[in-house]
Order: sequence, then structure tokens, then C-alpha cells
Amino acid sequence: MTDPRTDRNDSAATEYDVAIVGGGAGGLSAATILARSLRKVVVIDAGVPRNAPAAGAHNVLGQDGISPLELLARGRAEAIGYGAEIRSGTVVDARRDPDGDRFTLDVDSGDTVTARRVILATGLVDELPAIDGVSELWGRDVLHCPYCHGYEVRGKRIAVIATAPMSAHQALMFGQLSDQVTVIAHAPDALSEDDRSHLVASDIDIIDHTVERVLVREDADSERLGGVLLSEGTVLDVDAVVVSPRFVVRGELFERLGGTLTDGPAGGLVETGPMGETDVPGVWAVGNTTTIHAMVTVAMGEGVSAGAAANASLVMADLEQKPAPVG
Repeated sequence: MTDPRTDRNDSAATEYDVAIVGGGAGGLSAATILARSLRKVVVIDAGVPRNAPAAGAHNVLGQDGISPLELLARGRAEAIGYGAEIRSGTVVDARRDPDGDRFTLDVDSGDTVTARRVILATGLVDELPAIDGVSELWGRDVLHCPYCHGYEVRGKRIAVIATAPMSAHQALMFGQLSDQVTVIAHAPDALSEDDRSHLVASDIDIIDHTVERVLVREDADSERLGGVLLSEGTVLDVDAVVVSPRFVVRGELFERLGGTLTDGPAGGLVETGPMGETDVPGVWAVGNTTTIHAMVTVAMGEGVSAGAAANASLVMADLEQKPAPVG
């Protein structure tokens, strides 16, 4: 008897039921549920996961602290085990075919992928403040999310470099984890009067100087934080630095497919309805593509929902193509 997974997921085929752009937690979760439904599914992944610099992914039930790359490796293995195909590459263009029920994706390798449905799991890019040392230590000693890495710096000396309106909120959140939080008012308009009063009420110190650079020191085989050099020449000795990146959603493909990004507090987002459905028929979006604060587990859940919705859509589309019963 033929294994239906092999029969339905021949990698030599040129058309897929669903093409998923992005092989992070959301995209792989969507691929797994679709493959378990015996759908012919392909994941096209550029290989640049947002959380790659981090030592561990947290709040992942049963796997807290797992290496982000190990988590993705396990996810890929599971999806492939159920029959999904995973391709390395970047989708550079996408369009709906004239008949309206097929999508064509162009990959930078020169390959073309055709699919009946598309799930966008392209995520976002963290644009870091232009301060020397920040990018070198990003995801290790330079952090931004109190829920992702705050526990690991509990009770330690934390400097929050205020560069954006969210900086005061970050300081208050990290203040729950340590009584040694200091805010450096780097950008002149980053702290409002209300922000300052809230910080003072929370016993969080404010330094009204700019940052010259975040110092990087060599430690064995890695680079670690060596303090924060202020513009007036002193070095603030701290164990962790917190910054607020600018979140830039990778929304180009959605726009090429006819969608319009929705203005959010930090830029354009792909707006979705129930189960990740977008206003472009046949297209779903998940994870940081739709929600800039989505953590790994949130992206996983959205991927499962979108995959289930895409499968249901295909079931109904196939039903409509069947001839009406006679008699």
C-alpha cells in the first residue's frame, strides 16, 4: 500500500497546496499541521531567524531555555518527517495568477513555486540604535524584552538606554526584576515628564547624559559587556543593557500580492482576521509579520491556526469543484 505522505508530497512536483514563506516557529508550525493533513506543502526559508543571537528561547513550555537554532532544527525535522518540503532561499517576488486561484513565487535561486494558498511567516527585522557596541552584544548582554531574557538578569545592574517612547516602559518592567535599574536619557525626547515621574516613583535612577558607546570586552571565546561609556567620560559598570529597537516588518511580499500594510505603533503591519486570514484571498500571515511583540510560542499558535484555516479553505474549494450529484 502506498504511503499517502509520500504519494501526496512528491518534492519533484511543481505545484503545492500551500507555500509558506519563512521557516521560523510560525512557519514550521503551519507546515507541520498541513503536512499532517496530507497537504503538499513547501517552506521557503532565507535562513536568518530573528532570535539566532540569543542563547535560549524562553517561555516555551517543556523546552524553556532551548537554543533557538536547536528548536528550529527540531521543528524542521518534524515537518519533514510528516512530508513537508523545506527549501533554502529568499522569495523575491510573488503574484496571483490571472485565474485567481494560484500563486506564483519567485525564489532568488531562480526557482519558481506555484501554490494554491500562501502563508506569510516572514517576521521582522530589529533596527538597533546607532550606538557602537550594541549590535555586537545584541541578544546576549544587550536585550530588549523583559519576558524573553529578563529572568536571566534578575537582581543585576541594568542600564536602559532611552532612545524611544517605549524605553520608560521597559525600565519599569525590568524594575520588577532588579532594584539596580538605571535609565540613561540618551535621546532628548525619549522621556516625557510623566515618564520621569513614574521612574522616580519606582526608585529608578535617571542619568541625563548621552551614550558614547557600549564597551565590548573579549571573554574567552566570546564578546561580553564591559560597561557603558557616557558622553562626559565616565563608565557605568552594568551587567546588562536594554535598548528599544525599531521593528520593521518584512511586508514587501504582502504588498506585491495586492495587500496594504496597516500603520502600527512601530511601522507597517500585516493586519489579519480570525486564524491569520488577510484581506488578500488565499493568503494568511502569522507571527511577527502581524504582531511585533509575538514571542516564539505565540508564533507557533498562530502558525497552527493559519495552517488549519488554509487546509479548511482547500477542503471547501475542492468540494465546490466536484460535480453535483445526479438525481
